[in-house]
Amino acid sequence: MDYKALAQQTAQEILGYYQDTSGWKVVKNSKKITVSSKASKKFHGNLYRVEGMIPELTSKLSDFLFKPENRVRWDNSLKMYNMVLKIDSDTFLCHTITQSFAMGSISPRDFIDLVSLKHYERNMDVISSTSVDFPAYPPSSSYIRGYNHACGYICLPVQENPAYSKLVMFVQTEMRGKLAPSIIEATMPSNLVSFMLNVKDGIKTQKISSRRGYHHNGHSSFLKKK
Repeated sequence: MDYKALAQQTAQEILGYYQDTSGWKVVKNSKKITVSSKASKKFHGNLYRVEGMIPELTSKLSDFLFKPENRVRWDNSLKMYNMVLKIDSDTFLCHTITQSFAMGSISPRDFIDLVSLKHYERNMDVISSTSVDFPAYPPSSSYIRGYNHACGYICLPVQENPAYSKLVMFVQTEMRGKLAPSIIEATMPSNLVSFMLNVKDGIKTQKISSRRGYHHNGHSSFLKKK
């Protein structure tokens, strides 16, 4: 499979969703996060659009969202998030296992996704992902194998305050299994708000850790100089 070509195609799809302003219906507004949806053209389900402001530079936010290291530390919707094949510095395959949610009515799923980061004009970054078949990680009896149709994030600076970023996320996940669509539609908006709050909390925690590391290193250097 030509992973690079598929990554480029998926990024273009995410850009297309971002530029598409018609047909979206707001399904949840909470804590300055807006969730909208429309019927997916990929499967019998919804495409979700989630928007919020993140107090971080776009380049740092993209790096935070893209790198697989430490993902499970801040994303409490996941049990596991592992890179299984590095294609290049901006493209990889990952194996993800989710937690159960909706009070246990939706059991954990696993996914094999192609993830890529692309930089565009005006400091806009697109992180895209889509599910692929990967023979080294076939479906197992332990989890239902879900499928992510083109998903991703768009990160761009807030013009009035470049220290903040606008984050727009697109999700169209086919859970598979024997789930009633009504269960997914009832629970997905709240879970997407929770994810955005996790991003904000994760960024905050990272900043605090960085400051502590800076002060510690600075203090150590000062002592050495004396």
